[in-house]
Amino acid sequence: MKAAGQVADWSTTSQDEADRNRGRALREREERLGKLSRQRDKAAEKCRNGDSEQCQRAQILDHEIEAEMNAPY
Repeated sequence: MKAAGQVADWSTTSQDEADRNRGRALREREERLGKLSRQRDKAAEKCRNGDSEQCQRAQILDHEIEAEMNAPY
């Protein structure tokens, strides 16, 4: 019986571990959003300076940011 209980402990995720994993996932998501936002801002600046390719890139990055914001974490 004791061995079976130990196996159950090893195979389940503790609340502390689950919290750590969720925190890690949230930090990674925030890092991705920050990177995409910086890229979008640079593209938007170049767009304002007349680079039409960067206007398209800014729009694509906006869509990527929106998708990341709507994705479950």
